[in-house]
Amino acid sequence: MITVREIEQALFDLAPKELAMSWDNVGQLLGDPELNVEKVLVSLDITEDVADEAIARGCQLIVAHHPVMNCKWLPVQSVRSDTPQGHLLLKLLRNGVSAICMHTNLDITEGGVNDALAEALELVDPGPLGDPEGLCRMGTLRQPMALPDFARFVCRALGANGVRCAGAGKLVSKVAVGGGACGDCEDAAIQAGCDTFVTADLTYHTFLEAKGKGINLIDAGHFPTEDPVCAKLISYLTEQFPELSVTKSASHREVIQYYVEGD
Repeated sequence: MITVREIEQALFDLAPKELAMSWDNVGQLLGDPELNVEKVLVSLDITEDVADEAIARGCQLIVAHHPVMNCKWLPVQSVRSDTPQGHLLLKLLRNGVSAICMHTNLDITEGGVNDALAEALELVDPGPLGDPEGLCRMGTLRQPMALPDFARFVCRALGANGVRCAGAGKLVSKVAVGGGACGDCEDAAIQAGCDTFVTADLTYHTFLEAKGKGINLIDAGHFPTEDPVCAKLISYLTEQFPELSVTKSASHREVIQYYVEGD
């Protein structure tokens, strides 16, 4: 039988723990390391719906990107059934479901979140952007296109409900990508000569300044820009452990909806 510990080690072989940022919390965060695993559910986040799905499917392990606990936005000070986080953690523990989370180490590693995003957007010869954290990637389109056309392509390629964008009057050709909240890497994209940056969670003022900085910006959403890595995780785990049943969550999807006049 395969144990949670063995799966964690295999995932660290893919995305070494040393790549994770100092504030991050990666690896096995819940459960028994020696638990035998037959079924794995892969999801970007561990939500109540994902926990319920794992239990219903008989999964012993959830492999996720975002940490379920003790990260800078989810510090654990107590585990109580009358709090949302406590309720989730107790549900997982009481049902014998372990959790492994690979976060910034999976963002940075070769073949991780940002390489998956570059592949989804069909960038040619993607490589490191050169940002200080080593997160982002850049590449070129096979054919330059106008920003509105590229925005529509991004929506389709990532299954996004919509995108936010601001143009600098440039055709889209050399593109930087950063899955999730990578707005801090905008200057690196400009310095690398990119005309367009695709990321998520950009602020109003970042959009406001885009034209003056000479870069097209597309905010395609946190979930759509990171979710492509789930397929990579499934492929990797299936290759490493052919006897495992590894499936993607069917319950976890983009939660942000876009409405326009006339809807």
